[in-house]
Amino acid sequence: MRVVSLVPSLTEAVAVTAPGLLVGATDWCVRPAGLDVVRIGGTKNPDVSAVLRLEPDLVIANEEENRGPDLAALRAAGAPVMVTEVRGLEQAFSELTRVLVDGCGAARPRWLDEARAAWARVRPLEGPVPAVVPIWRRPWMVLGRDTFAGDLLARLGVRNVWAGHPERYPRIPLGELRERGAALVVLPDEPYRFTADDGPEAFPALPAALVSGRHLTWYGPSLGEAPAVIGAALRAALR
Repeated sequence: MRVVSLVPSLTEAVAVTAPGLLVGATDWCVRPAGLDVVRIGGTKNPDVSAVLRLEPDLVIANEEENRGPDLAALRAAGAPVMVTEVRGLEQAFSELTRVLVDGCGAARPRWLDEARAAWARVRPLEGPVPAVVPIWRRPWMVLGRDTFAGDLLARLGVRNVWAGHPERYPRIPLGELRERGAALVVLPDEPYRFTADDGPEAFPALPAALVSGRHLTWYGPSLGEAPAVIGAALRAALR
């Protein structure tokens, strides 16, 4: 079987579960390290012709990360396209099963059950702790309603103060972010690369948790490590 992935987390999931199936992936697909496949452009601007030249039996995509016109062009050319939708942890588990087992014909991977078990053992922060979760600056954007990352944080004891916003990733002026009543700012290193020198200074009154964006936003093998990795960052910030 020949699989092309347009989503970094799904690329890692397929490569770890069924080595040899992947023939193409985006330039942003950096996991696992050393992945040797044809690169077909970005998640938002894949080279459709390059994908088709690989003669895939399956193209895997995501409704949030990939553009509808690109997926429509692939389908129009006869490529089978499977599109995932992931707004929470349970949906991630079911969509990973659909992609790996139903789509790729692989056996259900052990890491998927181990990840579910890891999340079942989570001990959330006491509170929950109200937090603002920026994902971009210039302009400032934050997690809003109905997001995968927001669900993970909620399970770890973080209450996203913008979870009731009508948009999923609203643009909010910095002044409003500071005045929302948060007790913590959570700063992932993707999609914007927040660092100790770029982000916390905008919220001088709040403790800042710098977290791994891969563990917060990817749905794949990283899910097994995510509770411990993100939890440790949150607890360190609140000490």
